[in-house]
Amino acid sequence: MKELLIDLDISAKTALYEQIYEYIREEIMGGRLSKGERLPSARLLAENLQVSRSTADAAYAQLVSEGYLMAKRGSGYYVCDISSLYDFTINRFDSNNTGAYIREKQADSPKAGNRNQYNGEHAGTQECMYSFLPGQIDEACFPYNAWRKSAKEALADLETGHRLLQAGDPKGEYPLRRAIASYLHHARGVRCSPHQLIIGAGNEYLLQILGQVLGAPLKAAMENPTYLQAYHTFCNIGCEVQAVPMDEDGIRTEEIPGWNFNKQQTEKQPADAQSSLDTETKKDGLFLVYVMPSHQFPLGAVMPLKRRLELLAWAGACEGRYIIEDDHDSEFRYKGRPIPSLQGMDREGKVIYLGTFSNSIMPSIRISYMVLPMELLAAYEKKCGFYTSTVSKIQQMTVCRFIEDGCFERHLNKMRGIYKAKHDCLLQLLKKKKWVRRIYGDRAGLHMAVELNCSLTEEEITERAASCGLLVQGMSGCYLAGGKKPEAGPVLLLGFGNLTKSQICAAAAILDQCMEHEK
Repeated sequence: MKELLIDLDISAKTALYEQIYEYIREEIMGGRLSKGERLPSARLLAENLQVSRSTADAAYAQLVSEGYLMAKRGSGYYVCDISSLYDFTINRFDSNNTGAYIREKQADSPKAGNRNQYNGEHAGTQECMYSFLPGQIDEACFPYNAWRKSAKEALADLETGHRLLQAGDPKGEYPLRRAIASYLHHARGVRCSPHQLIIGAGNEYLLQILGQVLGAPLKAAMENPTYLQAYHTFCNIGCEVQAVPMDEDGIRTEEIPGWNFNKQQTEKQPADAQSSLDTETKKDGLFLVYVMPSHQFPLGAVMPLKRRLELLAWAGACEGRYIIEDDHDSEFRYKGRPIPSLQGMDREGKVIYLGTFSNSIMPSIRISYMVLPMELLAAYEKKCGFYTSTVSKIQQMTVCRFIEDGCFERHLNKMRGIYKAKHDCLLQLLKKKKWVRRIYGDRAGLHMAVELNCSLTEEEITERAASCGLLVQGMSGCYLAGGKKPEAGPVLLLGFGNLTKSQICAAAAILDQCMEHEK
C-alpha cells in the first residue's frame, strides 16, 4: 500500500479535499502512482493528514467518478489505467494584463440527421415518459456550480479589462481560441495555432462561412446516411451534393465522384499530369468530401488508417480538393483509446476541422469551432474577416474559464464514466432481445443504431412507441435525397444520454411491448 505524504495548506482558499484530489491526480498522471497500486483507506488517509473522514471521502469520490481510481468493496482504492483519460494544460489567461492581451491579439493576425435532436412537435407533451432521441446529455450530472463560478469569474475579468462593452474579435475571443487549440492538440492530436480557429454559433454557421471562403462553384460528397443539417446547409449555399454509400469502415472512397483511385494517385503527380488535374478541378469547381471519421453519425463507424490515408492522398493529388472532418462527439469513447483526428495526419493543409461543445458541455451553448488550413486564412480575412462574432463575448469567456480552470477536463472524465455505465446497460439489454438483428456504433457516442428483426416499418414502430410514452427516431430520415437506401430491416437510433439506468430499462421494456404485437 502506498503512503501519501501530502502537504496541505489550511490557509489556502482551495478546499482541503480539492488539495488532496489534485495531489493524487498529479501523482497518477505523472506516473508516480502506477496502475493497480493500492492507496490508503479513507479512514487511514484522514488520520495521517489530520483531516475529517468526510474530506478524505470527498477527494476519493471525485477521483473515482473521473476514472483515476477504482473502489473495490472491502478492499480499498486502486489506481486505474489512465491511458484514455483527458489531460491537457492551458496557460492561464491573465485578465489584468490588458497589454499582453493586445500584443497576443496583434500577433494572432495572419500576415498573408440531427445529432442534437430537438423535436418541437413533442415539446411539452405530458404523455411522453421517456425519450430515446439522440443528441441529449445528462442534465442531472452537469457541474452547475463550476459553470456558475466560471461565469462569474469571466464577467469579472471582462469588467477589469474594460472590454465588456466592446465588440468582440470576429474570429472569436483569442483566449478561448488559444484554450481550444491547446485542448485539441492534447486530446485530439490536431495541429493548429489559435489564429487558424474560427468560433461560431453552430456548425451550420461555420459551413456557411466556409462556403463563402471557398467560393462557387462547389461540389461535395457526403456519407449516406449522414448528418442532414450539414447536407441542408450545403444545399442552401448552392453546393452540389453527391450521396456516397458507406460500409462498416465509413465512406466508400472508390465511389467518390472522380476518385479513380490507383497507385499513381497516391503519389505526387508528374508536372503534366498535375497540370491536367488542376485544370479539370478549376473547370468543375472546388470539391469537398464531408466525413466523420472518428465516429460517423448515425452508424458510428470508425474509419481505419488505410482508408484515411487513401482519402488524404486523394485530396493531395491536385488543388481544389478539401476534406471536412466533423469531429462532433469524439470525447466519449468506451472501448480503446480515443481515435486521433484526421487533421493531425494531414501534412498538406487539406483537412478543414469542425468541432463543437454541444455534447461535451451542453447543446444550448451553441459554440462550435473550425480549424482552417493556413492557405485559406487569407481568403477568410478578405471575404469574411469583417463579420461580427455570432457568439456572446461573455459566453465565450465563460467557456474559456471552464477550460482553463480544469473544470472541462474533470467534467469529461466524469461524464465518460457515467455515459459508459448507461451505454453498457443499454447494450446488455439489447443483446438479449430477439427483435434486435444488429447493433451499430456501440463503442462511442451517446446513441446506438439498432437494426430490427421484425415486419414493422420504422414509422409503425415510432408511432406505437409514442402512444406508449416513448419518443424514438428511425434512421430513414438520415438518408440524402436521391441516395440509395440499403435493403435491410428498420433501424432505430437509441439515445441514452439523458436517461438513468432504470429509465433505460423501462424504455427498452416499452419497445418490447411494441414488438410483441407486431402482427
